[in-house]
Amino acid sequence: MALVSGPGRGGVPAGRDPAQEPYLVTEKHVNYIKSLDTRKDELEYWLTEHLRLNGVYWGLTALHLLGQPDALPREDIIKYVMSCQSENGGFGAAPRHDAHMLSTVSAVQILATVDALDELESEGHGGRIKIGKYIAGLQNRETGTFAGDEWGETDTRFLYGAFNALSLLNLMYLIDVHKAVAHVQACRNFDGGYGVDPEAESHAGQAFTCVGALAIAGHLDLVDRDRLGAWLSERQLENGGLNGRPEKLEDVCYSWWVLSSLAMIDRLHWIDGKKLSAFILRCQDYEGGGISDRPGDMVDVFHTVFGLAGLSLLGFPGLVAVDPVYCMPKHIIQRCIQKSR
Repeated sequence: MALVSGPGRGGVPAGRDPAQEPYLVTEKHVNYIKSLDTRKDELEYWLTEHLRLNGVYWGLTALHLLGQPDALPREDIIKYVMSCQSENGGFGAAPRHDAHMLSTVSAVQILATVDALDELESEGHGGRIKIGKYIAGLQNRETGTFAGDEWGETDTRFLYGAFNALSLLNLMYLIDVHKAVAHVQACRNFDGGYGVDPEAESHAGQAFTCVGALAIAGHLDLVDRDRLGAWLSERQLENGGLNGRPEKLEDVCYSWWVLSSLAMIDRLHWIDGKKLSAFILRCQDYEGGGISDRPGDMVDVFHTVFGLAGLSLLGFPGLVAVDPVYCMPKHIIQRCIQKSR
């Protein structure tokens, strides 16, 4: 799945009545995503190889939310994911890339989405447990933090990713959940938001990772819901879009990071959903499909999936329900939970 941007741009097409109710161009989004891996002659295709496996997750999830789960060949997806696995159990962003937490999480999410986690036992390097041990090996048992890879950078993104993948694999017992939860608590700020590390600035993306981790651990009781909900609701701008922190521009991707966090703490009604839906729809390329960060910019698969996920959380007609904790279809998460029992 290519991370190539464009060629289309988000925005209401010329000649269209601005007063006309915006709508979702479902079929064009499906065709846009399916076309992404045909653009291998473009330089940007190769410059974004370090995000390739993440891109497969974004595109596949978008297609599932659009109600088109079979738009990409299942066997080809599985084969590509398995080609990215390293001997240590983790997954790289592409074949022959070093393993990293983020690409490993995407690999697990992809395999869970296409109901292929069992393939790990026959096709993978050591099965589920090898992946679980790779992830667990990235935890600092003294601080509870997780590194992204062997080089040691820590971030609450990696902590959330570990919780996400291990819970889907039913291997949470491999890590020190208590220490990790304590670290998340240390990242909470006076405004109710969360930073990348203790005393770091609050950011909507980190709110999602921290609240998501607490949700998986069963500790949403530790969240100051009203204070965090107020801070998140203040991310909405006059044009209906959401930003990630004060004084920043609106961006479609925050339709996911902010909304999912609000959904997890039962404060989704604290923003104007109608205005946000209209903003996301204005960011579509009505001719070629795809969604951009804001009107006038080029579309890409990253903003496409998170725009669709935001619309799904808002109950937009025609979209499959998304799970606010995992950013995967709800019915797939339910299936994974049932299988793990």
